[in-house]
Amino acid sequence: MKRVTVLALVGLLVLAACGPGPATSTEVPTAVPSPAPRRVRVMTHDSFDISEKTLAAFEAQYDAEVEILQAGDAGTALNQAILSADNPLADVLYGVDNTLLSRALEAGIFDAYASPLLAEIPDHLALDDQHRALPVDYGDVCLNYDKGWFADQGLAPPANLEDLVAPDYRGLTVVENPATSSPGLAFLLATVGRFGQAGDYTYLDYWTDLRDNDVLVVEGWEDAYWGQFTYGSGGEGERPIVVSYASSPPVEVHFAGAPLEEAPTAAVVGDGSCFRQIEFVGVLKGAQNRDLAEAWIDFMLGQTFQEDIPLHMFMFPANQNAALPDVFAKFAAIPERPADVPYADIEANREAWIEAWTEVVLR
Repeated sequence: MKRVTVLALVGLLVLAACGPGPATSTEVPTAVPSPAPRRVRVMTHDSFDISEKTLAAFEAQYDAEVEILQAGDAGTALNQAILSADNPLADVLYGVDNTLLSRALEAGIFDAYASPLLAEIPDHLALDDQHRALPVDYGDVCLNYDKGWFADQGLAPPANLEDLVAPDYRGLTVVENPATSSPGLAFLLATVGRFGQAGDYTYLDYWTDLRDNDVLVVEGWEDAYWGQFTYGSGGEGERPIVVSYASSPPVEVHFAGAPLEEAPTAAVVGDGSCFRQIEFVGVLKGAQNRDLAEAWIDFMLGQTFQEDIPLHMFMFPANQNAALPDVFAKFAAIPERPADVPYADIEANREAWIEAWTEVVLR
């Protein structure tokens, strides 16, 4: 629209120069600058990624600019939003997940917004019934295994969490430290949900057995997957079972150097074996451009953005009408019954669970 306005102004000047008027006039009309486009600021974690084409679609539709403010991991980004609540750094915060949701809601940093696109998102993903935090995507943290390694050894791959403590699986598993790793924390939560905190066999009993079966603990996902996992390390690692994501097998196919007929890895998706991370977006209180913030959230929940998520952030779209890319549709296994740990319980017990885990596994 601005480009058309400028061209029209030039045409009028040419016509005026050709028409009658004082020949000696040297007066030049003062050009009126086009107004700068409005801007919506979106604070995210560092893993945010979306295509330029998708961002351009929003900017063209709303004649606005999108400024992405990456602020560290999800916990760091949330802390920055809380500390700057009186003078918000952005209009929107994306990336708070269900391990952090209770903290965000209790801090009161979000304004409620009931997007009409919520009608296209399953109820089990929409954890906040006041619509302060709206679900954008989800991903399941699960055990992954190297299919080729198990075939070569003539050993059945694990089907559930319980298999890992059997003698045949001694020394085969690498996990991440829940105190330093998001997937590590998610896997700890899966064990809490699967085995509970009371009774004859608790999550700490399970971790005791896992420790005695020579589980390897590393600081983060990169070291676990690319350093210790037999497939991810190209054969340099010694552990054919790793804590990763249900989306990892299709990602391996997508980035393979040559076309693959099947994924070289698989996720363990038996009942209670995975923890589902759900990521949310919300309008920050005090947002400078509230209307654009709401428009951006509608856009994130709409099909254009949702269908861009799997191959950029390797998560699953929350919108049930969004089509999965072929590689996800063919090779991804989505757990039907992930472990259930309410987000309020996570906030109340997170640090105690990590400390108890540390005492059992590392000390």
